[in-house]
Amino acid sequence: MNLDKHKIYYSITEVANYLNVNNSLLRFWEKEFDIIKPKKNSRGNRVFTKNDLKNLALIHHLLKEKKYTIEGAKKKIRENKEGANKNFEIIKNLRNIRDQLSQIRDELKE
Repeated sequence: MNLDKHKIYYSITEVANYLNVNNSLLRFWEKEFDIIKPKKNSRGNRVFTKNDLKNLALIHHLLKEKKYTIEGAKKKIRENKEGANKNFEIIKNLRNIRDQLSQIRDELKE
């Protein structure tokens, strides 16, 4: 799922679908990681900013892809958030390139 890049706030369901996780996991991460601070709208629902999305994507990467423990991910973010973000961005860009190359390969096979 792609998120609308022009929106200012995203619902917990939009973020959960984007990261392919449950809403309850996002609420758990919110309690565990102090870099996640969603605002609440007038109805009391969580709304996430682009910065929250970036932080959640980093947490997702560290926990689900790099297999860090919660404590290990907290330590990595605390000690070297900038480096962790750069590594995550590089991996994301390489995956996009791989996907584009696969698409070109498939088109050439036709």
